[in-house]
Amino acid sequence: MARLKDKYQNEVAPKLRKELGCTNVMQVPRFTKIIVNMGLGEAIANSKALDSAVGELTRIAGQKPTIRRAKKSISNFKLRAGMPIGAAVTLRRNRMYEFFDRLTNIAMPRIRDFRGASPEGFDGRGNYTLGIKEQLIFPEIEYDKIDKIRGMGITIVTTARTDEEAFLLLKEMGMPFGKKG
Repeated sequence: MARLKDKYQNEVAPKLRKELGCTNVMQVPRFTKIIVNMGLGEAIANSKALDSAVGELTRIAGQKPTIRRAKKSISNFKLRAGMPIGAAVTLRRNRMYEFFDRLTNIAMPRIRDFRGASPEGFDGRGNYTLGIKEQLIFPEIEYDKIDKIRGMGITIVTTARTDEEAFLLLKEMGMPFGKKG
């Protein structure tokens, strides 16, 4: 079992149940999935960029990503419908907890001038989205073997009904939040 999953079941869930006044165990907010998305606008001109990004995302997530394709043609960007323009991976169960553990304890402290994750990344329904500017913060990526610095979006989907419940869940799980504003 993942270390963070064990922590959730033994420490976080009972504390949240008491704090939020949940009568049923199933009302306690929990993680559903984590989606790691990497947009690759340069893949239109350079098809090798997609291959290297897929390799990097595979090493970071521990699972092979799916290639995302354009839904519409946009002539100004020389984009045709069906062209590959991104890669995304959906993590569930133990891989999700292991990724979140690595993100909060290893990767986020390696971000330059890090003052905490923005507490304004909630969508109103209990999900949190975080943007990362460079993939180098993950220890699986070797600096010498990358061709370009790429960012990624990480979405944490929870069963929380409100942003406040999701904030409490993420805070208890170890997400380092900064100050608002």
